[in-house]
Amino acid sequence: MSAPLVLTLSCADRPGITARVTSFLFERGGNILEAQQFNDRSSDAFFMRVELDPGDTPRETIRAEFATLAGELEMDWKLALRDRPRRVLIMVSRFDHCLADLLYRWRIGEMPMEPIAIVSNHPREAIGHTHLGDIPFHHLPITGETKREQEARVRSIADECGAELVVLARYMQILSDEQAAHFAGRCINIHHSFLPGFKGAKPYHQAYERGVKMIGASAHYVTTDLDEGPIIHQDVESIGHADTPDELVRKGRDIESRVLAEAVRLHLEERVLLNGQRTVVFKG
Repeated sequence: MSAPLVLTLSCADRPGITARVTSFLFERGGNILEAQQFNDRSSDAFFMRVELDPGDTPRETIRAEFATLAGELEMDWKLALRDRPRRVLIMVSRFDHCLADLLYRWRIGEMPMEPIAIVSNHPREAIGHTHLGDIPFHHLPITGETKREQEARVRSIADECGAELVVLARYMQILSDEQAAHFAGRCINIHHSFLPGFKGAKPYHQAYERGVKMIGASAHYVTTDLDEGPIIHQDVESIGHADTPDELVRKGRDIESRVLAEAVRLHLEERVLLNGQRTVVFKG
């Protein structure tokens, strides 16, 4: 079997799209391994994800010939190797639980990525709990006066390393509009979710004082609207009256780590398609 491919596409909805795509692949000797689609009736948009064994047909041949069909139907589309690890740049501040979880999953072969750099606004010894190995580490401190220069350096590192995804693994700095726009569609952030919402210092302690019965986390794409980008994955956990602030923090670390990891996995496996301010997520 040849290296499996993933075809993702979106376009205006109309009859026959699925038939035309599957027929195209069949006529070129492709064997469909998994296929999912979604018709968004609210926006008349169509979304599809197909995993396939291309057989003897080279990927570039499929790409070149599919471009004709895609142009006719005005598709946004992508054809990628399914099993190729994506190059990921991870940004972190002092709290390293999300970073540690991502690297552990990568080391045991669960996360299909290649961590090509770690960027932090704190020195390496500040996140000493996590084994970084030989992953290049960049300490880029930031102040109000140096923010523009620091962000330019981050962009330079990402470009030099060929980063396909940037993960904010509890990176406690607000990206400028310029930075958010530069990494649009390829930067994932994680933040806690409370009802009611608590901002500022010690949100879990604020939640404790208000008697919150549910905590959660949301992973989303970064946009110029703070913490309001298209959501990829969320989860929640019940809280009891006997839980102390420290126990809320512990549970919060766990849920943040697993929500971010799942969002990153979904993105790396080409399972997330943007749908305006929302996402279509083909679980697998």
